Amino acid sequence: MATYPEYMVAPIRQDLVEAGFEQLMTPEEVSSVLENTSGTVLLAVNSVCGCAASKARPALKLAVSSAEKKPAKLVTVFAGMETDAVAEARQHLLPYPPSSPCIALFKDGELVHMIERYHIEGNDMMRIVDNLHGAFEEYC
Repeated sequence: MATYPEYMVAPIRQDLVEAGFEQLMTPEEVSSVLENTSGTVLLAVNSVCGCAASKARPALKLAVSSAEKKPAKLVTVFAGMETDAVAEARQHLLPYPPSSPCIALFKDGELVHMIERYHIEGNDMMRIVDNLHGAFEEYC
């Protein structure tokens, strides 16, 4: 069940897809990527909120495009849209509570770095980029 009309979120989805993120639409796609990918996977839980538009997506795009070390795979789910896929992603984000937007880095199926919504909305975009660069350096 979707909360928003697709025509409203299509450009928001496209923002990350154009930056190299794969949109995961089903729980099976989420579990397959997060459980079966060796190496690093960066998961972005996308959202229509202002902090996703002004900080999370710009920080993700800048961090990925400017990092020397990068995650092997970039994926995203959309909060408020594919609810089953988002619910599956959130199972992999435990013990962190549901949060959107949020950004998670997995290595060999294990959650190794998490940026929750309160880290996004309460921070300058460049601090989020620096946080991601640090995580990429450590894990990628």
